[in-house]
Amino acid sequence: MELKVINEQGQEAASLPVSDTLFARDYNEALIHQVVVAYQANARAGSRKQKNRSEVAHTTHKPWKQKGTGRARAGMSSSTIWRGGGRAFPNTPEENFSQKVNRKMYRAGLAAILSELVRQERLVVVESLSLDAPKTRLFAQKLKGLGLEDRILVITEQLDENLYLSSRNLPNVLVLEAKETDPVSLVRFPRVLVTRAAVAKFEEQWA
Repeated sequence: MELKVINEQGQEAASLPVSDTLFARDYNEALIHQVVVAYQANARAGSRKQKNRSEVAHTTHKPWKQKGTGRARAGMSSSTIWRGGGRAFPNTPEENFSQKVNRKMYRAGLAAILSELVRQERLVVVESLSLDAPKTRLFAQKLKGLGLEDRILVITEQLDENLYLSSRNLPNVLVLEAKETDPVSLVRFPRVLVTRAAVAKFEEQWA
């Protein structure tokens, strides 16, 4: 298949032949969901701590005698069924939330996302993208000239320092290198602007 390529003035410049494996794959919602959830889970860190029975502040004195009170037997106030007692299976900072996704599945999920972006006309390929100076105003004007004023994900082959510095004050713009592209960012942004060199990098990595 071929993708339309525009120049930095927003005019159609050429067409780019690309791999059907990467940009014309069938939509697989279950696979995309699995890849996105796994990516987010692998970014989680154990930041919760709960106390078990040995860690809560309690007395070892028996609350009441074993027999004769008519109440259920109780040995310690640290019991997991008591208020203020320890947790039976407490959360710890060592928790591991990671999920395994095979390399083949990950590549197929990214290909399905890119293909759906093409079908929905959310993927825009530009011949090249550069700035003469790290000015937010210049970058905003360039995006406006390309007809992109919504939330934008910009992907370049290599991270251009001027582009990166110019994008930091734009709350709805994220600039990434092709090799750092992740499924969450591709799904999250309504429009994705990719340079021609970045498309070639995609095909080299995932096709």
